[in-house]
Amino acid sequence: MRYFFTIAYKGTNYHGWQKQPNAMGVQQKIEEVFSTILNQPIDILGSGRTDSGVHATAQVFHVDFHVALEAEQLLFKANKMLPHDVALKHVRKVQEETHARFDAESRAYQYHIVTSKNPFAVDQAYIFARQLNVDMMNLASEKLLNHQDFESFSKVKTDVYTFNCDIFEAYWKQEKESLVFHIKANRFLRGMVRALVGTLLDVGQNKLSIEDFENIIEAKDRKKAGRSVPPEGLFLTQVNYPEEIYI
Repeated sequence: MRYFFTIAYKGTNYHGWQKQPNAMGVQQKIEEVFSTILNQPIDILGSGRTDSGVHATAQVFHVDFHVALEAEQLLFKANKMLPHDVALKHVRKVQEETHARFDAESRAYQYHIVTSKNPFAVDQAYIFARQLNVDMMNLASEKLLNHQDFESFSKVKTDVYTFNCDIFEAYWKQEKESLVFHIKANRFLRGMVRALVGTLLDVGQNKLSIEDFENIIEAKDRKKAGRSVPPEGLFLTQVNYPEEIYI
C-alpha cells in the first residue's frame, strides 16, 4: 500500500532534502523516525530535492507499507518524535504505481525578500535593501512564459536529460513588508529559481533591460545570467498531482 505524505520543514539546520553520507537531510530524519515506530527499515522518496538551507511548506514524499496500518496514527506518532523544524501535515492513500516525483504535474516555489533589517526574517528571507523597479521585474518575469530552455539558470555540473521546463506563472508581489517572487512550472532545474531571482534583481536595479534578460535566456549559458541568491529566502510551496491517483 502506497501513501503520499505532505511535509513542511525549515531547512536551516539541514543539508537539503536528500539523505547523504556525511550530512543530515530531512529525508533521513523522517526515515529514522518511521523505522523506529514500525521497528523495520523504511525508505521514502520525495517529489524532488531542495538544497541546503531551503524550506518547504508542502513537500511530498511516498512510502510503501507491506502490512496494514493506520496511516493517520503513524503521522501523529511521527510528529511527536520529529524535531520542531519538521512537521508532517497530512497523508493520503494513492494508487500502487503512483510516484511522488514522476507523477507530479507541477511544482511551485516562492522566494522572499525583505527590504530592511528584520529580526523575524532571519533564515527565512533575503535582506536586500536596494531600490527595485518591481514593474520592470514583472515585465521580465512574463517573458519566462515564452521560453522552454532555461540552461542559463541551471547549475553547470548537473546530470539532466533536458533543460526544458514549462513555466505556467512567474510574478512578483508586494506582501506587507516583503517582496515575494512566485513561480510555478512542470519541473525545475537545480539552482534555477535562485539564479532567476538573482538575474531579475539586476533587472529591478536597471542593470539589465527586458531585452537583455531575454538574450540571457536565449544564450543558454550560465555565465551570462546573474548571481544565485541565498537559499534562506526560497520555499517549496506546492506540488500538484492528478486527482485520479488518490484512493
